[in-house]
Amino acid sequence: MKTAVVIGAGFVGAACAWQLQRAGFQTSIIDPCEAENAASWGNAGHIAIEQIDPLASIANVCNLPRRLFSLGGPVGFSLCDIPHWLPFGLRLLAASTPKRFEHGRRALSGLLAQAMPAWQRLVEQTNTAEHLQMDGHYVAWESPQTAARGKRHWLEADIGEARAQAASRDEIVELRQQFNQRPIDAVRIHKTGQIIDLAMMRNGITAALHAQGGSIRQARAETIAIREGKALIKLYDGTSIAPDIIVVAAGISSAELLRSSEGVVPLIAERGYHVEVKSPRLANALPPIVFEDRSIIITPFASTLRIAGFTEFSQQDSPPDARKWQALSRHAIALGLPFEHDASQWIGSRPTLPDYLPAVGRSRAASNLLYAIGHQHLGVTLAAITGELVAALAAGKSPSVDLSPFNLRRFQ
Repeated sequence: MKTAVVIGAGFVGAACAWQLQRAGFQTSIIDPCEAENAASWGNAGHIAIEQIDPLASIANVCNLPRRLFSLGGPVGFSLCDIPHWLPFGLRLLAASTPKRFEHGRRALSGLLAQAMPAWQRLVEQTNTAEHLQMDGHYVAWESPQTAARGKRHWLEADIGEARAQAASRDEIVELRQQFNQRPIDAVRIHKTGQIIDLAMMRNGITAALHAQGGSIRQARAETIAIREGKALIKLYDGTSIAPDIIVVAAGISSAELLRSSEGVVPLIAERGYHVEVKSPRLANALPPIVFEDRSIIITPFASTLRIAGFTEFSQQDSPPDARKWQALSRHAIALGLPFEHDASQWIGSRPTLPDYLPAVGRSRAASNLLYAIGHQHLGVTLAAITGELVAALAAGKSPSVDLSPFNLRRFQ
């Protein structure tokens, strides 16, 4: 058998490894097993097929001042990290022109259209369907002004394969009962989904990989070297690995690994925060709920209740901003949720590229080197389809999606 190594054990990496194994490669995952800081474990578990608009847009650039954390909004910039986010910001501005935005929207929409069918195939293949729920989600508001504006937006917007519907009277009553009588209106977004246990889902995929002969190796990749047009992996323990296929899916660490082959990869650590409490999932549990007035999302998981938010442009290892955890806890208490005591706190880095499109493709320097990086807020959403696309590339087949918009050469 040909061999494949995937660097990164998050959802994207696990899905890539599984599909490579199915495609006939003897596949292993290399990962230092530091999952607690990976974006895969700290997100809302939301399969967000409705988010077809790249966040690099003129509208978001114009709205940025009023959304700054210093003014009570969800977007933060650390002064200490100016050398990192200023060049990224300039690239984002260049990617926000109407022409580039429309190009990105078409590309992202086509990818998201295949996201849910790919997840349905993945859970069937790996026997993990119990962890996938396709029950949509809510978007809710707490004032007449924001409700009127937000509801009109969602009911009129193009949201790809998803569908928006005004919440019924009974649904509004249920939301008000659950959230301290705060929501006054809401819409239900249909055809989106949720992973109800992130760890169990990922572990189910890797267990299926093991059962088919694949493996996970606890190690850290130091560099990727290119020798005579082929890539090989050098580990921190001094050993080298030269498989037939290498896939870089290492989140924010991918930029450094790809530097030798692709040059500067403009990934930034777009950090998010959450607080979480133990809370057994009820039989009639609500799907995820976005409170747009607060820029937060609340997710009932299998055994926890999580409230997540904030976008912080920073470095991966910069100190966390405790004020953001405090703000999330205040939101939770205002909504009547039991977050006063024993809430855990998390911070992690979404790997984001300036145009808010992922990068999926083949290296320009080595034919055996592939990458699947930069999924920003859509890592879980796009994991299953990304795995299928990477396996097609590795096997020399035509991918089901035109990957030219997602090639890293767009930044050269």
